[in-house]
Amino acid sequence: MNKILVSTALLSLQLLSFSCGKDNNGSEPVPPAPPVPEEPKPAAKTEIKISASVKDTRATDFGFESGDKIGIYVVNYSGTTPGSLKTSGNHVDNMFFIYSGEWTPSSPIYWLDSTTHTDFYLYYPYNASISSVDSYPFELKSDQSKESDYKSCDFMIGKSPDIAPTNSSVNIEARHLMSRMVISLEAGNGFTKESLQAADISVRINGLRTKSFINIADATVTATGDPAVVIPFKDMSAYKAIVTPQTVGETNLISVTVDGREFNLRKAFTFESGKSHNFSVTLSKTSNGINVNINPWD
Repeated sequence: MNKILVSTALLSLQLLSFSCGKDNNGSEPVPPAPPVPEEPKPAAKTEIKISASVKDTRATDFGFESGDKIGIYVVNYSGTTPGSLKTSGNHVDNMFFIYSGEWTPSSPIYWLDSTTHTDFYLYYPYNASISSVDSYPFELKSDQSKESDYKSCDFMIGKSPDIAPTNSSVNIEARHLMSRMVISLEAGNGFTKESLQAADISVRINGLRTKSFINIADATVTATGDPAVVIPFKDMSAYKAIVTPQTVGETNLISVTVDGREFNLRKAFTFESGKSHNFSVTLSKTSNGINVNINPWD
């Protein structure tokens, strides 16, 4: 009796084992699907940050002010060969940055990758519509008697070449592309300092072309158009005007009217890009006396 029970138990175990090796349909079990590998995450982009400064000073004599806008172009290298600045189709085209203690772009811009070098181009003041980076038309105001009009004429340009991708800010040093004229009046025979201060004085600059074409790529400017009269801005005791670089033929370059009497300087002169030309004008009731010297724009 005991033997029969043991054999029956063994047979039941074998049947159980066999049935566990099959599915409900009696077929072999399907092995689990292999895990799907995760795709590698793309490398995080590095944002381009800008730090712009002025080589000497701008028209305000202090540097960039809050609210100023600059335009930025970024041109990638091909290997070790620099690219050429184009009106469009660069890595970054005419992106404006606004200053408020630091430079903030209108929208974030990024390096192409972690290795490609670039050239950075800067210009000021910003213009949303630039039809040509080789011959950008720019016109100075002929009446610069208001400080805001005087400042608006100060075109600046800068370039930082061969910059490797970095997390740090890229510094671009801007320089004055235009010329500047500073006229100071001195008392000569028949005048005193006090009498000049009390006099009704007006100053004008004659024979200057105010239109130009600017090449942003190579930082050059070419004066165009007809000569005009420029009214300078009176800053304390000096009269200042931004001038397109040019050579002026002999003419009454400076006219100063004192209580209805006009004094003229007849002179030819060459205004150089990025330079301040300081004219010390000595007014005399017996003759005209004018001294001219040229200093860097600082």
